[in-house]
Amino acid sequence: MAADPRMKNTSPLLWAAGLVRRFGGLTAVDRVSVDLHAGELHAVIGTNGAGKSTLINMLSGELPVSEGVIELLGQDVTDWPQPRRARHGIGRSYQRTTIFAELTVLENCRLTAQAGWQQPWRLWQSASTCDQALPAARDALEMAGLTAVPSRIAGTLSHGQQRQLEIAMCLATRPQVLLLDEPLAGMGAEEGERMLRLLESLKQDHAILLVEHDMDAVFRVADRITVMINGAVIASDTPDRIRLDPLVRSAYLGEEETVAPC
Repeated sequence: MAADPRMKNTSPLLWAAGLVRRFGGLTAVDRVSVDLHAGELHAVIGTNGAGKSTLINMLSGELPVSEGVIELLGQDVTDWPQPRRARHGIGRSYQRTTIFAELTVLENCRLTAQAGWQQPWRLWQSASTCDQALPAARDALEMAGLTAVPSRIAGTLSHGQQRQLEIAMCLATRPQVLLLDEPLAGMGAEEGERMLRLLESLKQDHAILLVEHDMDAVFRVADRITVMINGAVIASDTPDRIRLDPLVRSAYLGEEETVAPC
């Protein structure tokens, strides 16, 4: 059983309160609060259009907030752009695979690692010799389970391996917080199982926010689940309690009757 988040005595690595995002007259995210702790995977679920990806975009800095505050490692980063947040510990993946298909697996990771150690004054030095980037890239491939294919052209990998590579590219920046947007999308059973094992291993040393539609996967790996409907949170609790929440069962899981706990 997942640990009760209310028993946590650690400070969150990423904390956000009262987040609102408006697009004209549409409120896509409505007063959402979330906190992410090291060693915990926090899943966000909801129907299409619930505001899940918009929430990730706000947390990562790709969308400005209309209202609310975001803190990373105890520092207010609400007005920080995405590159600055990335350099200070946030890594994210996207619904669609975003890799450099013509480069090797290792080069994909090295390029993202290098972004974390920008040295514009060293214009005469080859980027491939960056002392920090290459070890970080190799470490990321090991964490993501891709050490057997560093020289493969990224575009020739299977879909599941490309999703692993995208996470490896996040890890190459050595983040403490991972924001993962549907990493299991389009995977078969074997590839999905490999991704779930990866997520379970990564949460030991990271705070993870996972947006995912596969409910079996969510209830397997999540320590905490937040449910969004029409931009707002209707419940946030442990998986066992979310299963039994009557509002969640009616509004999202599509069940009218609640099941009494055993």
